[in-house]
Amino acid sequence: MVLMLSTPDLQVKVTTTWWSMTLTCSTTCTLTGNPTYIWYRNSKIVQKDPSPSYTIHFKTEDSFYCAVKGINSPAVSVEGHSYFHVTYTHQKICTLKGTSVDISCSYTFPSGHTVSETIWYTKGKLNEAPQILSPGYGGRVEYLGNMQSDSILRITDLREEDSAEYKFRFITDQTTWEPTFPGTTLTVTGLQVKVTPATVTEGQKVTLTCSTTCTLGDNPTYVWYKNGHVTNQSTSLFLNPVSSEDAGRYSCSVEGHEDLPSDEETLTVTYGPKNTSVSVSPSGEIVEGSSVTLTCSSDANPPVDKYTWYKKNVTSPKASGQSYNISNIISEDRGEYYCEAQNRKGSMNSTSLMIIVAGKQTSVLTAAVGIIVVVLVLILCLSGFMWFRKKASTSTSDTRDTSENVQGDSSPVYDNISSMAMTPTAAQTAATNDQDDVHYASVHFSGSKNQEVPLYSTVQLPQSQNQDEDVQYAAVKFSRPSAATR
Repeated sequence: MVLMLSTPDLQVKVTTTWWSMTLTCSTTCTLTGNPTYIWYRNSKIVQKDPSPSYTIHFKTEDSFYCAVKGINSPAVSVEGHSYFHVTYTHQKICTLKGTSVDISCSYTFPSGHTVSETIWYTKGKLNEAPQILSPGYGGRVEYLGNMQSDSILRITDLREEDSAEYKFRFITDQTTWEPTFPGTTLTVTGLQVKVTPATVTEGQKVTLTCSTTCTLGDNPTYVWYKNGHVTNQSTSLFLNPVSSEDAGRYSCSVEGHEDLPSDEETLTVTYGPKNTSVSVSPSGEIVEGSSVTLTCSSDANPPVDKYTWYKKNVTSPKASGQSYNISNIISEDRGEYYCEAQNRKGSMNSTSLMIIVAGKQTSVLTAAVGIIVVVLVLILCLSGFMWFRKKASTSTSDTRDTSENVQGDSSPVYDNISSMAMTPTAAQTAATNDQDDVHYASVHFSGSKNQEVPLYSTVQLPQSQNQDEDVQYAAVKFSRPSAATR
């Protein structure tokens, strides 16, 4: 339908379709240059454009008119014409990857039409055919609404590739209507930790931000993690001043969606050498002529790139490198040594380490003393062993003597053998060594009822023994007579 409203200077043409109304401002005069057309809605400017047309995509009962070069058209009253139209609840939506979203709209259509189908779709590049949602979304899409005035598109388990402009169209029993104006733009964002500045030195200030590709609604609170453990809850994480202990792996999540954290970002803190120390191998006193190795260690980031060795009270350096080897060491090498660790962030000296050099003579004397001590200990052990053995032997001899005395007492013939007949040779030997013990090689007693029992049948005196040795009997045999006298 086309309406023509005119004055001698300007005229307004109204074109109405099912989904919009277009107002066109024209004049009967010949306009020179490039005129600008101004459109008014209820006396307020709503558009300034070289184009003479103004399109309305909504129902209205307002008053419109146009002007050009100070010439105003008469006002055009637009009454509530019925046409096709869609109103989207949100023009833009930013949401988190892994969550769900509802994209909604309301729509109108001319009386006499009946809606038979509603469709949500998206377009990729310009002039591409509409991409109808599902099955491309793998069961993550659900349609809600009454199919008469509103519709809701729900997408679950959002992915970044779901970011697009979503539009709605519907089909009636008379036509298929598709709007030309923008739909709802959905942006799906992940979380990313950003470190500012990217390179930080100990003592400086560093800011960690949980970054998104769009602005999430409702001013969310972020949860911060260090090496997998919750460390803070804030929009950004400020470390001022930063220290080497702050270095680590950081990630963040949106409060309420802690199961959807960002990837971890490593915070690296650079610093000069610290905890510098010296170790020696072998440790302790160093023997003259041997070798010794000094090793320097230090905590630094970046790692130490230069080690220098010094001897106390000596100006010039002794060596460079993490290890310093002194071979064939002499007494003049005795003294205190320290190292200097250095990287591009600074340097630090270790504490001094004393090296003691012992002469070879001292070393030999020390070894001799050690051998003597060992020998003395062995002698003491051996003496103790012999003493215990002798004591055990004496105890055994006493036991035997007691046993024989008991047997002698039971015999009427002898109860003690202390003096006896000896051969001259034996007597002479006994006189010479009257302290020696008597050893009996063989003693045999025999007798009968009618004869006297000889005192000894055979007595042999062995070689003289030391007076402290025990008496040993090779063989003793007693034959008890029926009657005997002492």
